Amino acid sequence: MTNQTNKKVLIFLLSLICIALIFAYIIEFKFDQQPCKLCLYQRIPYFLSIFLILTTLFFKSYEKIILLILCLVFIASSVLAFYHFGIEQGFFSETLACVNQNLSEDLSKEQLLEQLKENFISCKDVNFKIFGFSLAAINIIFSLVLSIMFLSLYKRCKKN
Repeated sequence: MTNQTNKKVLIFLLSLICIALIFAYIIEFKFDQQPCKLCLYQRIPYFLSIFLILTTLFFKSYEKIILLILCLVFIASSVLAFYHFGIEQGFFSETLACVNQNLSEDLSKEQLLEQLKENFISCKDVNFKIFGFSLAAINIIFSLVLSIMFLSLYKRCKKN
């Protein structure tokens, strides 16, 4: 694959990733759908990938390794999304990753009551769906597609 084609594909993928993040924030702020902790964790690979793609666009010498890292980042993202989907479907029980309060400290009764009054978003509750699919389910598919695309770019880059 030529450098110009590779650059265009990376810019396209960067655009898709940015659109996905923008969409997540629109759902959160425009539609007033507060994300659970796992939803917030699932945004991390997207931010990391923006940084990595921009790095590879400016520093071509690291392109191969960054493409491989991006593939691994989105495999991890799909695993995290699958875990979240499993909690939504009842395959897995909620763990400490879904708990809002800090369990490492001893809390007084008043502090415990105050934390219970906070707006706790459970990881198992699906408040927003698109075409009948939860955002975690959509993220599984999107992350897997991105990981395959980055792996394909890596393999083509490796041949050159």
